[in-house]
Amino acid sequence: MFQQDTRPSKINSAITILELIYHSVVRNIRKSHGNALLGLLSNMTQTLIFVGVFYFMFSILGLKRNSIRGDFLLYIMSGIFMFITHVKSIGAIVGSEGPTSQMMKHRPMNTVISITSSAISTLYTQVFSVLVILFVYDMMYSSVEIQNPVGAFAMLLLAWATGCSIGLVFLAIKPWAPGFVGIGSQLYNRANMIASGKMFVANQTPAHILVLFTWNPLFHVIDQARGFTFINYNPQHSSVAYPIYVAIALTMIGLMGEFYTRRHASQSWDAHR
Repeated sequence: MFQQDTRPSKINSAITILELIYHSVVRNIRKSHGNALLGLLSNMTQTLIFVGVFYFMFSILGLKRNSIRGDFLLYIMSGIFMFITHVKSIGAIVGSEGPTSQMMKHRPMNTVISITSSAISTLYTQVFSVLVILFVYDMMYSSVEIQNPVGAFAMLLLAWATGCSIGLVFLAIKPWAPGFVGIGSQLYNRANMIASGKMFVANQTPAHILVLFTWNPLFHVIDQARGFTFINYNPQHSSVAYPIYVAIALTMIGLMGEFYTRRHASQSWDAHR
């Protein structure tokens, strides 16, 4: 009755938000598997399967001669790592808690914290998987030599950022058209199996074919990543600026759409899914 409510300071609010993000990140990492370590091993296994399938396919089809001069497995992994990070980021953002989720009833939980934690958990999982795979490859098979590790890691972050921005746009549309978002995100991911450019070298591709891929930010990320990875490859048909601009533009569009959706959220949306 005589209790006086006091508004928390900005520092306390920031600490509370960071704590919520941390616990949400841990929850997201353990969502696929009760044991976080086994969840990370599962993600690494998926990545290794992708690498093995593409290595086998390149060997059978005789496409090794079309790759960049250098470590062939590193050439494959440079594309697979970016592709999986991009696709996983989209899936994580699209699958994050929406404004009508039961989690949103617990203050101060909100959709921004949910989206942020989903993005960070995906980045943590992918970076950890990449580092472990490269370490094991270096110890057991061949020495890993990356010309510019900082630049290559920056491209991994850019693949993650562009995936999050695209996923944010899908997330804003999801409550209004869940069926379209489900099909659209799957089509985009399937198209990136080819349109990402991980199966060929951009500098060796004819111009009339190259125009079919230059719209894709992931194509630019993978090509630039190979330029940072291999000393004898200089990307001529891609840029770092393009995916950055796309990520910024789509993030702004996604945030505006998510804000509008959150203001018009209705509990009846979940009842129709």
